[in-house]
Amino acid sequence: MAWIKTDPEKMELSDSTSQMIDILKKTEDQCSDISRTYSIGRSTEGRELLVIEFSSSPGEHQLLEPEMKLVGNMHGNEPLGGQLLLYLAQYLCAEYLQGNERIQTLINNTRIHILPSMNPDGYEVAVYGYGNVGRNNAQNIDLNRNFPDLTTVVYRRRRQKGFRTDHIPIPDNYWFESLNAGRQVAPETYAVMKWIRSVPFVLSASFHSGDRMVSYPYDLSKHPRGQNMFSPTPDDKVFKLLARTYADSNTATSGECGSPHDGSQKGVINGAQWGSISGMQDFNYLHSNCFEVTVSLGCDKFPPEEELFLSWQDNQEALIAFIEATHRGIKGFVNDEEGKGIKGARVSVRGIRHDITTDYWRLLTPGIHIVTASAPGYARATKKVHLPTRMQNCLKININIKTCLNDSTAVTASRFHAAIEIPLELTHIKIKHNYYLYLLIDLSINMRHYDKNT
Repeated sequence: MAWIKTDPEKMELSDSTSQMIDILKKTEDQCSDISRTYSIGRSTEGRELLVIEFSSSPGEHQLLEPEMKLVGNMHGNEPLGGQLLLYLAQYLCAEYLQGNERIQTLINNTRIHILPSMNPDGYEVAVYGYGNVGRNNAQNIDLNRNFPDLTTVVYRRRRQKGFRTDHIPIPDNYWFESLNAGRQVAPETYAVMKWIRSVPFVLSASFHSGDRMVSYPYDLSKHPRGQNMFSPTPDDKVFKLLARTYADSNTATSGECGSPHDGSQKGVINGAQWGSISGMQDFNYLHSNCFEVTVSLGCDKFPPEEELFLSWQDNQEALIAFIEATHRGIKGFVNDEEGKGIKGARVSVRGIRHDITTDYWRLLTPGIHIVTASAPGYARATKKVHLPTRMQNCLKININIKTCLNDSTAVTASRFHAAIEIPLELTHIKIKHNYYLYLLIDLSINMRHYDKNT
């Protein structure tokens, strides 16, 4: 099919949800070996929430292969994000087929999910030059304010000993209070929540318009009166690194719209310092293993069509660099002595009160980290891990150590096995493009089961 081109001026754009779906289906047909489309649900008016996935094994979760998602058009009157994600899908397909090594490496080692439009009903009624028409869904619900408020749960419990900020359940009152107050959980919101729960996403970005900024959690202010205030997560350094990855590669975020925002640093800002809400970004972080940032692409919420190609050129490298950021940090399993995965195991990093479950990817900044794996009925295993800022060579190191157990009833020490590995092709490609090369650590932890009663 000759319709798909790497030249952005020859790639297709959509004027309606049906055209958007047609483009995704064409891309799937063109690259059937590495892509597939699937629906996560339907909008209020029955339009499909269609995702296109790129992977070496579409439709299949590969152990230790990270999954990431990109979401556009949460607000229907901000269509630029959806159009850029359509361009991205076509670009990934075309470049893979034409032998682009960087794109081939990315798709062969990452499962990428793209939802161009979370709010197709709003997109259908949005009109250029007509303000907020189409911002909300067909039920007049702002989807970004429709997610469970888990951040308030964190703030209420943050002084409790041992309280953490991960895998917080959805409160029952989210469903009951919505009904009693006459509010609804939008079908679009519900579909995305199920999606987040069903796929082990590591990284995510949601795309908006109306400013030039990349924001990161928390989105909800910790100020007792809700005033805008810097409100960092335990992973503040990681989120700043992720936000910087996009902002520094994107020429469009070089200047803010209107007056400078208090707290912004060269196109990056803490969400609660910018405008306090509890939205999808906080929900991802507090309910799942997924780290999400919000990208505001430009001052004009509904730019004219002739500016779309320029926006693609501004954001193309930033999109690819952000997907590559999925591979920063550590990955692995937590296994018992027989090599079987341990259900319910947790991976903790000293100084960060936010655990990850396995099989896991743990996004981290360069530096030295103390990593601990634990599970009920098993001895803890701890290891010091060094993530260098740069690497020049392919590196694989196996480390075996014994750790002492604090519990006197445990008769033997756990054995921690870690492999630090960078695929050779990834090393060459990243050096070729002059990007930082971050270390991937494959942590396979063999833990000895013990019985406290023995």
